[in-house]
Amino acid sequence: MLSLLFPGAYAEDVFSIDYDGLYRRGYRAVIFDIDNTLVPHGADSTPRVDMLFARIQAAGLKTCLLSNNDEERVLRFCTNIDTSYVCDAEKPKKSGLQKALKLLKVKKEEAVLVGDQVFTDIFCANRCRVDSILVRFIGYYTETRIGPRRELEKLVLKAYALSRKYQSKLGDLVELLEK
Repeated sequence: MLSLLFPGAYAEDVFSIDYDGLYRRGYRAVIFDIDNTLVPHGADSTPRVDMLFARIQAAGLKTCLLSNNDEERVLRFCTNIDTSYVCDAEKPKKSGLQKALKLLKVKKEEAVLVGDQVFTDIFCANRCRVDSILVRFIGYYTETRIGPRRELEKLVLKAYALSRKYQSKLGDLVELLEK
């Protein structure tokens, strides 16, 4: 049961992922969470993120944003990014991710979800049998308080680190996080 919270890989950030390698391995779509995955919570996209999406799409991969945020927030984020999106996704419910797969016209085996939260992003992906990559969450340097869910995530990640069976299914496609 705890394995439903384990990612396929754990990476430093979205820039540490080998997107060309994902394509060579048969993936055809990358589905991203926004807040604390691509940018700090509530922030607009950056030129570096915009270029990342262009590079991913040039590699032949489709992209989609899967966010629990409302459409106004998602549209503000993707002003300079040509990508599809699903807002108000209600992760970890399956319906938002299933909608993203349908929108992208890919099978679940051809997609990977990239997110920063174990209890929403990774749990949602595993429930839908979609591969996942957990990235270290991006926070503002001024943040000093970590929420209770993040504390629980630390415990889940310790269990993940001890379980070689579930570790790094996609590990050769990411610069692994130092533990």
